[in-house]
Amino acid sequence: MASILNLTQELQESSKVIGHVRCENYFIFPGENTLSDGSRGVLYFLALAYCFIGLSAITARFFKSMENVVKHSRKVVTTDPITKAQVITYKKVWNFTIADISLLAFGTSFPQISLATIDAIRNIGERYAGGLGPGTLVGSAAFDLFPIHAVCVVVPKAGELKKISDLGVWLVELVWSFWAYIWLYIILEVWSPNVITLWEALLTVLQYGLLLVHAYAQDKRWPYLSLPMSRGDRPEEWVPEEIDQSKDDNDVHDVYSDAAQEAVESGNRNIVDIFSIHSANNDTVADTPPDSATKKGKAKNSTVFNLWKHQFVDAITLETSESKKVDSIYLRIAKSFWQLLLAPWKLLFAFVPPCNIAHGWVAFICSLLFISGVAFVVTRLTDLISCVTGINPYVIAFTALAGGTSWPDLVASKIAAERQLTADSAIANITCSNSVNIYVGIGVPWLINTVYNYFAYKEPLYIENAKGLSFSLLIFFATSVGCIVVLVLRRLIIGAELGGPRLWAWLTSAYFMMLWVVFVVLSSLKVSGVI
Repeated sequence: MASILNLTQELQESSKVIGHVRCENYFIFPGENTLSDGSRGVLYFLALAYCFIGLSAITARFFKSMENVVKHSRKVVTTDPITKAQVITYKKVWNFTIADISLLAFGTSFPQISLATIDAIRNIGERYAGGLGPGTLVGSAAFDLFPIHAVCVVVPKAGELKKISDLGVWLVELVWSFWAYIWLYIILEVWSPNVITLWEALLTVLQYGLLLVHAYAQDKRWPYLSLPMSRGDRPEEWVPEEIDQSKDDNDVHDVYSDAAQEAVESGNRNIVDIFSIHSANNDTVADTPPDSATKKGKAKNSTVFNLWKHQFVDAITLETSESKKVDSIYLRIAKSFWQLLLAPWKLLFAFVPPCNIAHGWVAFICSLLFISGVAFVVTRLTDLISCVTGINPYVIAFTALAGGTSWPDLVASKIAAERQLTADSAIANITCSNSVNIYVGIGVPWLINTVYNYFAYKEPLYIENAKGLSFSLLIFFATSVGCIVVLVLRRLIIGAELGGPRLWAWLTSAYFMMLWVVFVVLSSLKVSGVI
């Protein structure tokens, strides 16, 4: 934030064109400055939108890698007490609740977290914190809670009811989500107004660990640490199986038929189902002979090579076999144009290794690196948009950045609302993402800056426009209460948080969207100094 303010002051002193401050910065070429501010603003906004498309593309690959990570199962050998024969089963390494709060919530929030961290690194040495990170994360929380709920409530089929089965875990996640924003307001306005100390930043990050412990304790129903609530009717299979999949015997169980299916289908033509992480894989199987295992290993290596090759082939394929079956020529042209638009991103992201290597961890890490790269470009474009148009960076963060970087959250929750038998992960993704936004997304960047300022200047981190950010927190908290009250009323009256009669579902959706508009308008007016 300080760097943007300093840039504005320098421009005011150096270059004025007919009373208007002209932005001398450029994105790629110095020749950009010859264009009018209006033309540059339009071009930078289009580039920003194109980056959001890229974020969606790489996040889909990230989800697929995350799915393989969470499918990781360990072999458990037991002895049948009657027959004395060895029985081999596979049990999930990841707990469902922890997977939702950590990998799922962290993964869907990583674009915002990466953007905020890059903004903090760029501001190292400045006594004032950058404004893009906090503004984007608070705006993203509002987008998660209101528009995403608005989408999820109408996704189930007419009359279909989907409710939260484990209310205890959801209440724990909800309380920590609300507390995150109360905590942020306390450290901004109560303990040390307008500044963040090293201990405040450290405590913010550590609370994410407490959330994980508390949620796990509730899932396992630990005494004294969990609410005395029954688990409910959560099905054994959270996601119904669509096709039968063959399962291989290995010390660490992986479903390679998914990889083979991925070789046939385009990564972007079908939305990846990240929620099969909840499917149970506790089947009893027999041991595989060594010779068979050797042949299987060679086949898997060949599959990996073919998958990686297919990623590049798919990136340059404009018309698929599915689109050729479409009767309308205009629809085929539109699909081909969309594939052409995606082609540069798909070609770039094809360098991410296939998701079945090392149980998905290699693709997981590589995807994070690419997301960070795109987030860096987004921060540069946002600076330029603010410089060219004069729009307050917080306003851009609340609106364009929050919506664009929250797209993965919307996709993830929509998939859950469509395919899962319950509303647990669809709503848990929203509440957990909001917690991650504060504890990690704001906590880590502030921790980076406060550590540097503590050792370099012996000073805390100053927050520019802390009053505006605190006001946004109050508006978000008030509108959040209105959202949660409606969800509770739906549970009491209709019997479920999502779905139900179409009229009531659409009315609820419109109400959630209205709350989001109220938050965006009031927050933008406050940080802009209008109110």
